[in-house]
Amino acid sequence: MNKVLVIGCPGAGKSTFARALRDIEGLPLYYLDRIWHQPDGSHISREEFDRRLGEILIRDRWMIDGNYQRTLERRLGRCDTVFLLDYPLPVCLAGAASRIGKPREDMPWIEREFDPEFRQWILDFPQKQLPQIYRLLEGCKDDKQVFVFRSREEAEAYLDQRRQLARR
Repeated sequence: MNKVLVIGCPGAGKSTFARALRDIEGLPLYYLDRIWHQPDGSHISREEFDRRLGEILIRDRWMIDGNYQRTLERRLGRCDTVFLLDYPLPVCLAGAASRIGKPREDMPWIEREFDPEFRQWILDFPQKQLPQIYRLLEGCKDDKQVFVFRSREEAEAYLDQRRQLARR
């Protein structure tokens, strides 16, 4: 496990999972939200984003947290392991709501409200994003390790297993 993607619905806890896995495996962790967004709420250009992503993808070891569907196929082509957090919609909505007002390592600002457009993005994710993600994962399952967790408990059990292996 040297080149890892952590993907899933916003609010699922991708960043929390990625940080825990980083601490176990010692992989450099990159947040796509941190690359795309500026502290003032604006974002960089697609070209600059693609350039920065390319600089990460050529490295020997990395973990990338985030969906950014436009670049998912490119990242899948370079990774060796994928973690998809496919949690129920109420879990994702609650996760996104719970981080309002809290500083986060993965974002360059503090969210002050549950943005209605972002909430709608979460509500639409199972129909608009997830089918494409599964199609892409189906195409790479033979040469990648693909883990799909359907609950926080499944993800935590996996992390506990990795912690135990790391202690040996």
